[in-house]
Amino acid sequence: MLRRKIEGLQMACDGRFTASHGQMCRLHLDAYDHLTAKIAELDVLVAEAAAPFQALIARLITIPGIGQRTAEVIVAETGGDMARFATSARLAAWAGLAPGDNESAGKRKRAAARKGNPHLRAAMVETAWAASRTASRPGARFRRLARRFGRLNIKKAAVAVAHTLLCVAWAVMKDDSDYAEAGADYYDLRDQRNHEHLIRHHQQALARLGCQVTLIPPGDGQPAGTGSGSPQYPAA
Repeated sequence: MLRRKIEGLQMACDGRFTASHGQMCRLHLDAYDHLTAKIAELDVLVAEAAAPFQALIARLITIPGIGQRTAEVIVAETGGDMARFATSARLAAWAGLAPGDNESAGKRKRAAARKGNPHLRAAMVETAWAASRTASRPGARFRRLARRFGRLNIKKAAVAVAHTLLCVAWAVMKDDSDYAEAGADYYDLRDQRNHEHLIRHHQQALARLGCQVTLIPPGDGQPAGTGSGSPQYPAA
């Protein structure tokens, strides 16, 4: 962004930027160049170590929010072998993404997430924030939870979605298959299916009691549950 304001920055430094400032800037730039070179060297070493797992890493990248670096972290921390984790819940608990247990006198109270692998946990939470900006099922889940928890507790939504993404990663590694996206409208369609299922359930329950029910959708002239929608008992 500052490249668009070079002329303004030059004017701001006029008369204020001395030789001492230049020396300090040179030290910072030299340190930046040194660290950048070391990062490049480490990237080469990581690529060599991850070469045997490229097929698995490619499958993990199909999950929304997971990039090359996060996939490498998952493989490095778990070994890529899910035989040691019988279920996805065990992997989530090992990573520190499972809910804490705080129960007293039969009442469950608020509790922080369990402690676990800090590297995998941090990578998955960062992945959850990245997935929140995608038009995918994990992104839709993040937005639903963020609305439920409120802006002050939005980090809880990130941890919950990180748990979900890690469970998805477990399934991908266990089944050796790509991630199958359900779509950003997954939860809307699910709620619609559940709504229709409840209607059929209650209609069948009333039919077993000997009632005849005529359903009128809302907006057809009569409120739902009144008029013709009321139970009609057959004549004796």
